[in-house]
Amino acid sequence: MPETVLATKNVSVSYGSKDTRVRALEDVSLNFATGTLTLIMGPSGSGKTTLLSLLGCLMRPDQGSVIIDGADVTSLDEGERTELRREQIGFVFQAFRLFHSLSAFENVMIAAEIAGARDRESSDAAVQLLDNLGLGDKLNLKPKALSGGEKQRVAIARALLPNPKILLADEPTAALDAKAGRQIGEIMRDLAEQQKRTIVVVSHDHRWSGFAHRTVVLEDGRLVEDRRNAS
Repeated sequence: MPETVLATKNVSVSYGSKDTRVRALEDVSLNFATGTLTLIMGPSGSGKTTLLSLLGCLMRPDQGSVIIDGADVTSLDEGERTELRREQIGFVFQAFRLFHSLSAFENVMIAAEIAGARDRESSDAAVQLLDNLGLGDKLNLKPKALSGGEKQRVAIARALLPNPKILLADEPTAALDAKAGRQIGEIMRDLAEQQKRTIVVVSHDHRWSGFAHRTVVLEDGRLVEDRRNAS
């Protein structure tokens, strides 16, 4: 049975105060297993981004717990959460967040710089990641010379350089055309299945259902559906 690497237990989050208080998440419990890609869907304001922020240790719930590798990380201080993110969690965003003045290789190596581990081993790993993602001949190109799909693959390589167990993606195909979006979906599913990573994708894009092992639907902060997808 797949190991549960990431979980929420009865988490609730509210924003605002008194009459303007809004419940973003209400009593949401979810388990995310090793080697799976989970798609989180729901209308705007349903709590998707808040849930992703909790899973990434970017915020704390008002109630409930976030569990990583069997340990409750909810009460960790900011320094401890930063260290946890650096070691175990990779992030991929809609807007790529690449440095325009740096090459594809240099953008990936930013992850090593942040970790204080810029060495030959990290450099070799960055080259290998880009090559594995079909960018071996574009190491020295800057973002302006890359397509949207290629930029997102650079962003994925950067997220993978520290070798995180968990990969969280926020609308990673929203800015891509159909072909590029399909390539990113295939890459993410392969990363889950072949490298046994735990991947969670937040998206409005229904095409992700064809790549995700499971779809979770939120509405008004509540979990309304949790289904396994056909293989």
